[in-house]
Amino acid sequence: MRARRDLRLLVLALVAIVSLVGCDKPIDLTKALQIEEVSSGWHDAGMVEGKNKLVPTVTFKVKNVSDQPLNVLQMNVLFRRVSEEATEWGSGFVTVAGSSGLGPGATSDPMTVTSQLGYTGTEPRAEMMKNSQFVDAKVQLFAKYASTQWVKIGEYPVTRAFLSK
Repeated sequence: MRARRDLRLLVLALVAIVSLVGCDKPIDLTKALQIEEVSSGWHDAGMVEGKNKLVPTVTFKVKNVSDQPLNVLQMNVLFRRVSEEATEWGSGFVTVAGSSGLGPGATSDPMTVTSQLGYTGTEPRAEMMKNSQFVDAKVQLFAKYASTQWVKIGEYPVTRAFLSK
C-alpha cells in the first residue's frame, strides 16, 4: 500500500515538473538575436561551361542578447534578386549552436553562406556587375532554436562588390 502511494507521489511530481518545463514561453528570436558584422558581395565561383560565374555571398555573426541560452540554434539564409521577391535564388543552412547552445551575451563565430545560383558571363568578373542585365540581390536571415518555428531576423542587400579569394 505504501509503495502504491509513493508511486502516485512520484508520478504527480513528474507531471508537475513536465508541466513547469512545458510552460516556459518561447523566446522571441527577433528580440533575442542580434546580427553583427554583416558583409556581403559577389564570390568568384569559377568557370561554368566556359563562362565566368559570380554568386552572392554573406558573412555574419549572431549574438544572443537574451538572458537564456539558445540550444540548437539554426539559421536559414535565403538569397533573392531584388526584382523577384517571391523567387528564392539560392539558400544555405547553418547551425549556429548545437545542444550546448549559444549562451546569454555570447557571439557566434563568423558564418559564411554562398548561393548556388548566380550570374555567368564572358566578360571579366570585375566587369560583370556593370552589365545592364545585372540585377542586385538581397539576403534574408531566418532563425529557429530547439523546436520553434522559423522567424525572420533580418534582411540585407548584397553589396555590388567583387570578393577576391
